[in-house]
Amino acid sequence: MYDFKTINGLIELAQKEELSIPEVVILREQELSERSEAEIRELMKKNLKVMKEAAQKGLEKDDLTSISGLTGGDGRLLAEAEKDGKSLIGAVISQAVAKALAIAEVNAAMEPIVAVPTAGSCGILPAALLTVAEKYEKKEEEVIDALFVASGIGLAIAQQASVSGAEGGCQAECGSAAGMAAGAVVYLMGGDHNQLASAVAISLKTVLGLVCDPVAGLVEVPCIKRNATGASNALVAAEMALAGIESVIPVDEVIVAMKKVGDALPNELKETSLGGLAATPTARKIENELTLNN
Repeated sequence: MYDFKTINGLIELAQKEELSIPEVVILREQELSERSEAEIRELMKKNLKVMKEAAQKGLEKDDLTSISGLTGGDGRLLAEAEKDGKSLIGAVISQAVAKALAIAEVNAAMEPIVAVPTAGSCGILPAALLTVAEKYEKKEEEVIDALFVASGIGLAIAQQASVSGAEGGCQAECGSAAGMAAGAVVYLMGGDHNQLASAVAISLKTVLGLVCDPVAGLVEVPCIKRNATGASNALVAAEMALAGIESVIPVDEVIVAMKKVGDALPNELKETSLGGLAATPTARKIENELTLNN
């Protein structure tokens, strides 16, 4: 059985069987789904295609707005600023942030995205991974392998903690997505197992306690901008890990800590729109206006 419940378990299984992490994840999926490796890889290829199309649509469509009218067009704005040489943070992070905004805006406009691991955090992994892949001219199969790595990381997080904002706050959604992205980027860039684990741990530690407080109950404010910071978080964590910086706290202990923090959060801060930014005067005004318009 190619089963694992922790990131260390995933790494140990890969080492024991002398397999890559993507191979372990694919073998696990074969056992569960009874699909062939070719079929599983083809499904992931289709996911990658949807990710690319969402990024392109969000960056190029000039009339992309959400049904509420609250969001749309910010990804394009940032991409244009970067092209005009106005970036303060450098091309890679700026482009990743623009893609993250764009993909999350596509989701808010009710257009196709891949929920990785949720719709509310859908921009983080694709933005970070696609930007690095483009920068370093990685082959499609390499990117697909990195997506399987992200899948393994997400599974380990879900089994030890949660990827649901309603259960664990936004640390469980955007935080998990950043962890998945950080590990995937490290793998794509040839990092070793220890570097991968450290990247995930570093990215998760950054967002411990992050609340889920969607304004008017919509996955728009502040969710879309959190996708942007999540993508940058992932790239910073990957950069540190690839440089040899290690997480003092082991990755699975970080995940368990995230679970405990999520359990300690009051319900008002777990997707109920009863606290945090959702309870501010401006948010309540927006909520009332949307209710009247509907």
